[in-house]
Amino acid sequence: MRIEVVYSPAARRVEIACVELPDGATLETALRSTGWWPDGVLPPGLKFGVWGRARAPEQVLCEGDRVEVYRGLQIDPKEARRGRARGGARRRG
Repeated sequence: MRIEVVYSPAARRVEIACVELPDGATLETALRSTGWWPDGVLPPGLKFGVWGRARAPEQVLCEGDRVEVYRGLQIDPKEARRGRARGGARRRG
């Protein structure tokens, strides 16, 4: 079966891999088959999902699934917006 794996290791950078896996393959198998982590060890703190829904590494995949790797946020989105708003106000005045 064909699976698409998507990962954004840094802002404005997206990695996409299409992998062929046997029926019954898991999310973890799909991640390891990309070769993004050569030692086979996934970095701690990553979360995973299939089509935008959080899933465990043991999740069995289906043909055409899109596996997504989520990294932790660097800053709270509300705080980032407040910072941009404060910066914009200073530039205008």
